[in-house]
Amino acid sequence: MHIERNLRLSFIWDKYGWRPLLLFALYDAFVGLLYGPLDIHWLDIPWQPVAMLGTAVAFYIGFKSNASYSRFWEARQLWGAVVNSSRTWTSRVLYLVEPAAGHYYPEEKVVDLRRRLVYRHIAWVNALRLHLRRQTAELWQTDVVPFLLDPADHALSQLANPPAQLLNRQSRDFGELSNEGLLTEFREISLADTIRELNNHQGACERIKNTPFPRQYAFFSYVFVMVFAFLLPLGLVEEFDHRVALGPYHVWLMVPFATLVSWVFHTIEKVGHNSENPFENSENDVSMSAICRSIEIDLRQMMNETNLPKPVQPVEDVLY
Repeated sequence: MHIERNLRLSFIWDKYGWRPLLLFALYDAFVGLLYGPLDIHWLDIPWQPVAMLGTAVAFYIGFKSNASYSRFWEARQLWGAVVNSSRTWTSRVLYLVEPAAGHYYPEEKVVDLRRRLVYRHIAWVNALRLHLRRQTAELWQTDVVPFLLDPADHALSQLANPPAQLLNRQSRDFGELSNEGLLTEFREISLADTIRELNNHQGACERIKNTPFPRQYAFFSYVFVMVFAFLLPLGLVEEFDHRVALGPYHVWLMVPFATLVSWVFHTIEKVGHNSENPFENSENDVSMSAICRSIEIDLRQMMNETNLPKPVQPVEDVLY
């Protein structure tokens, strides 16, 4: 996710600039060559239909951009909810996992149990990030396993949905804590309610990940932009040809104007395309790595730990 007010010119030129500009400039120059020096005037078409097509395409790609941004914003809201639920989970674990009246339990073991539940939650957050990004098993060993204090949890990476299995392990521990007198029925219900919230957040993220943007909208948006870019110089060339006051080379002025307009339409379409899938670990996606690190820092501070990692830093103004 870009965090600065303005995009770097190098990023614009590399991601959005030189390839479409070169393509449109070559095509528009070719049309100018055919119409001007080669005197093939039957190529020109009336400007009015091209203008009407441009208006329709603008509405269409505007709709696509809005729909794509809605997917991104929903994904960001879900991860904001994960942050809030993570803090709620930790607060409840720290203050609800407590020996009931009449039950003795060593304080150091209570602290270890709380730490296991909180650390497993940090592991769940990172496992959800890897799960949504479809990242490799090597990252499981570095980003998830260090927070799994129960060795039996390490093998969950081999299952189809590791984060869901981690939440299931959390729920399983409720029964053990209840049997040991560390959870009353009311406290267990409170913790289970937080697990339900986390399952809902994960399911909503998986819905966005597993339901691609409708291809009919995405595909025809690109097709319509390219059709408009193909017809644009054919409609403009005659308009510039009639401007006699511009001099003998007035037809060639069509090239920069047609190239610029085509590039603007193409860029709007591509911006919408890049926002379709917010969990792909690209420059325009939800910064899940930074959010996971922020959650880790918050939760470990809530447990009064001091040896904490630093927040994730942006790379060339992009926070991943």
